[in-house]
Amino acid sequence: MRRPERALKEKETMEGLLKRTEVGRMATVNSEGIPVIKPVHFLYEDGKVYIHSSKKGEKIEDLRRGSPVCFEVDDFIAYGATQSSPCKAHSYYRSVIIKGKGILVREKERKRRILRLMMEKYQPEEGYGKVSEESLDRTAIIEISIQEMTGKERLE
Repeated sequence: MRRPERALKEKETMEGLLKRTEVGRMATVNSEGIPVIKPVHFLYEDGKVYIHSSKKGEKIEDLRRGSPVCFEVDDFIAYGATQSSPCKAHSYYRSVIIKGKGILVREKERKRRILRLMMEKYQPEEGYGKVSEESLDRTAIIEISIQEMTGKERLE
């Protein structure tokens, strides 16, 4: 990290950001060797990141080919204006970057549990029904095992 004084070292703080952030970004490497990044809804649970997806599409194809995965979340807090050089303008923020490996969850009950936890995260007021077998069969759940997790912040 170029600015080690901005390193976010507390795992609890990084996990808190992962638990409360609503949109993350998942990056894979496509078949042409080009990095591709996509915004996704996700769940951080038991030290892993889970993503709800269609069973078809570029990120699924990339995972099946063994692409490494990078995942990012950030919390933009405020813009720091400047009256001098434009290079003095900045943002106050926290961010977490995860490098790891993605696999597809196959077990139906694990998929069902993850989808239920995602619904609790995104719709805490409840009111949603159970996941049908048909929905479960056509839905992919990506599990990202974390090999490296780093955080960065600027709060002053």
